[in-house]
Amino acid sequence: AVTRASPAARVDSHATWLGPVGRLLDTAAWLAGAIILLMLGATAAVVMLAARAGLEAHRGTIEVIHMLGATDRQVARLFQRRIALDAGIGAVAGSVVAAIAILIVARQVGALESQLLGGLKLAMGDLAMLIALPFGFVALAVVAARLAVLAQMRRML
Repeated sequence: AVTRASPAARVDSHATWLGPVGRLLDTAAWLAGAIILLMLGATAAVVMLAARAGLEAHRGTIEVIHMLGATDRQVARLFQRRIALDAGIGAVAGSVVAAIAILIVARQVGALESQLLGGLKLAMGDLAMLIALPFGFVALAVVAARLAVLAQMRRML
């Protein structure tokens, strides 16, 4: 039917040139996942170092409250609370910056008015994951602080 309209016309399957684009997007998704894993590891390491440094900085006070009857868990809870607050503030700030970046990219994709890029919308699962990430990082920070403080307390006292 197409050749009747124009003998030089041909029908192409877009799969040949969309295949590499799809693989590029898959690679980008895997890289994003790898970056998140690296950030998780870096967050845990930084929190553990900060907790140990805080513990060492307040060593004298901790020894006094320990002699007054405070348990290792109570001391760990104090550090957890402080790190949870700091991590929460960081999560809010990071979420605001991420939301701005997502809005900028979405606006630029929308400005292209391409049918091909029209399918690049965040699904509910994607949004849920983006919302859950800051909470996950705060939880990781709290757990890392607790583990670091309890391990250091066993060595200290």
